Amino acid sequence: MRAVTWQGTRRVSVEDVPDPILKDSTDAIVRITSTAICGSDLHLYEVLGPFMGAGDIIGHEPMGIVQEVGKDVTHVRPGDRVVVPFNISCGHCAMCSQGLQSQCETTQVHEYGSGASLLGFSKLYGQVPGGQAEYLRVPHADYGLIKVGTELPDENYLFLSDILPTAWQAVKYADVPTHRTLTVVGLGPVGQLAARIGRHLGARVFGIDPVPERRAMAERHGVEVFDQTDDVVGEIRELTQGRGPDAVVDAVGMEAKGSPVAGLAQTIAGKLPDVVARPFMENAGVDRLAALHTSIDLVRRGGTVSLSGVYGGAVSPMPLLTMFDKQIQMRMGQCNVRRWTEDLLPLVEDAADPLGVGDLVTHRMPLEDAATAFDMFQRKHDGCIKVVLDPSLPAAA
Repeated sequence: MRAVTWQGTRRVSVEDVPDPILKDSTDAIVRITSTAICGSDLHLYEVLGPFMGAGDIIGHEPMGIVQEVGKDVTHVRPGDRVVVPFNISCGHCAMCSQGLQSQCETTQVHEYGSGASLLGFSKLYGQVPGGQAEYLRVPHADYGLIKVGTELPDENYLFLSDILPTAWQAVKYADVPTHRTLTVVGLGPVGQLAARIGRHLGARVFGIDPVPERRAMAERHGVEVFDQTDDVVGEIRELTQGRGPDAVVDAVGMEAKGSPVAGLAQTIAGKLPDVVARPFMENAGVDRLAALHTSIDLVRRGGTVSLSGVYGGAVSPMPLLTMFDKQIQMRMGQCNVRRWTEDLLPLVEDAADPLGVGDLVTHRMPLEDAATAFDMFQRKHDGCIKVVLDPSLPAAA
């Protein structure tokens, strides 16, 4: 089969690789019909190279048709249309039973002290082959796979794999009271959905992003948008009685612009030999914290900061004096995808499209053009906000 493989910093290529096979009785094989590029894929593309191997199959936002199932899989059968959550969870351990599927005790990566294994990610999360491919082996398929209908297009359902529940969890963790105020820092795909969810749940929502196309998209959905300027915190405070919003979602994460020292450290780590770079990232890694510091500065006293953007630094400095003085609450963590499925399925199947999932994909491209798609997404060229790869489309001429 054909699959998108990691080949080095800022280098992916589509290669011939062996077809996946059933390894365990709880596995399923899914033929992929749509698979998206996520902002988290850019962490592998640029920052987490020391934990990748040349040829690793990436991608963790897929959906498709079940082709084959193991003997203990009864929830789905061949021919079913399914969405594949990015975290691999068993559904019956102590963590899954508490709705913490991202901490699944069955699939935790003990070598690195990490939570549940993830599809298409680095050694830190199990190095499980991912879904930017023609076919995908799905472990613990009886619990993990989300069976969906056949009438609606893939884009209605695809984001149940990751970014929609990630955004939903971010807003839920923000615990913004109804008819109060929420700011979303970063209007990439997760930020777009978080802002729309905030509006859907009754909040007044402000969105901050330096990219005009992203601001325009959010504005279409009733979000009050702001450029990433030096006085943006003051501007939003003026609109919130001088206090700041009740809650802030940081939807940017470790690669925030405006953090030159951390950016240099990440660049250096990416160029070191893996044997040197891995200990550096594990023990001395730092994140670009501009977005997080903005969130902490902006939120009102006694408010909540919710982190959906991924952070990976081991010694990233935090402004604890400010956080303590302002009595800030913080919530964070990988999304527990299956915890939110039943809340979200009716919304994506609603003909009114209350979360605007039909207005997110800016580019649908052949799987074969993945290298071009990654470069465009990373550089934010051509108004690119969200890319979906389609294995059935022929490569561009």
